[in-house]
Amino acid sequence: MDSLDEQPEMSGSSLDKKNKGVPPTMGIISMEPLNKQSMQSSYANELPLEDSAHGFYGAMINVLGNVCGFFGSAPFCCCCPNPYKRVDQGFVGLVSRFGKFYKSVDPGLVKVNPLSESLRKVDVKIQITEIPKQAIMTKDNVYVHIDSVIYWHIINPYQATFGIADVRKALIERTQTTLRHTLGSRVLQDCIENREAIASEVLEIIEEPASLWGVKIESILIKDIQFSKELQESLSSAAQAQRIGRSKVIAAQAEVDAAKLMRQAAELLNIPAAMQIRYLETMSSMAKGPGTKTIFMPYSPDGVHSHSGIGAIGTIGTTVSNEIVNTEEPSMSKDTFHAYTIDSASG
Repeated sequence: MDSLDEQPEMSGSSLDKKNKGVPPTMGIISMEPLNKQSMQSSYANELPLEDSAHGFYGAMINVLGNVCGFFGSAPFCCCCPNPYKRVDQGFVGLVSRFGKFYKSVDPGLVKVNPLSESLRKVDVKIQITEIPKQAIMTKDNVYVHIDSVIYWHIINPYQATFGIADVRKALIERTQTTLRHTLGSRVLQDCIENREAIASEVLEIIEEPASLWGVKIESILIKDIQFSKELQESLSSAAQAQRIGRSKVIAAQAEVDAAKLMRQAAELLNIPAAMQIRYLETMSSMAKGPGTKTIFMPYSPDGVHSHSGIGAIGTIGTTVSNEIVNTEEPSMSKDTFHAYTIDSASG
C-alpha cells in the first residue's frame, strides 16, 4: 500500500521537472466570455388584444384549447396536442391568435394555445444568397455573364413575415435588376476594373427598399465576370500590345537618359588633364597585347610634349621612331603629330 501511494507522488514530481521550462499558458485554449451585446438581440414584444371582438365562440375556443393543452402537456398523453413549442437560437417566434399577430418571443420554450394560437419561426441569422447567373449587355454592346452573392439578415421579423410574400425572392429580383441597370451604363473595361465600386453602388440602391421589407443588406460581392472566348483573345492581344508599347517608351526614355549622361561626361572630359589621363589609359591597355604597335598622338597646343605622359608609364618601353611635322603642304593638316612605337615585349 505504501509503495502504491508513493508512486503518484514520484510521477507528479517527474512531470513537474519536465514541464519546468514550459510556460504556464502553453496548451491552454483561452476564449473571451460571452456578453449580451455579442448574443442575439431580444425581439420579445406583446400587443394587447380585445377578446370581446370574438364573442362567445372565441372564449369557448380559448377554454377548450387550455383544457387540451393541460392534458397534452402530460408526457404520455398523445391524444391531445402539446402546448409547449421550442424556438431555437437564431430564430424569433411570432405568435398569432385567430390569425392576428399579437406577440413575438425570444428563443426558448413557449406556451401557446393549441386551438386558437399558432407559432411561426423566423430566421434572423445572416443569410447567404447566390444571385443566379445572368447575361448583361454593357455600354459598348458586349454581353457578359455575372455571378454575384448577397449577404443579408432580418432586422424586423414582423415586417419580413407579414409585410412581403417572399423576402428572399424579392431581394434576388431587385439585385438582378439593379445589376443590369448599373453594368449597362458602364463599358466592359470599367466593369472589370471597378467591381467593388459597382457592388457598392448596387448596395446603395437596394438598401432603402430592403429596409422597408425588414431586411438589412450586409454586403454584395461580384464573384466573376465571364465573356466569350473571342472577346478574351481580343482583350489579351490588346493588353499585350499595350505592354509592348510601354516597354518601347521605357527603352526610349533610357536612351534619352544615357545620351544626357554621355553629354555630361564629354563636357567633363573636355579638358587637357582629363584627355591626358585617357591617353595614358589607352596606351596602357594597348601595351598589354602582343606585338609592336604604332600610335599617332597630337601635339598639345600649350607646349606640353606628350613624352611626359608616356614617361609616366614605367612598365612600357618606348622608342621614338620618327617625328612628322608638316605645315607647308596644303593637302596635309596643320596639326602636329608624334609617332610612337610601343614594343610590349621590351616592357
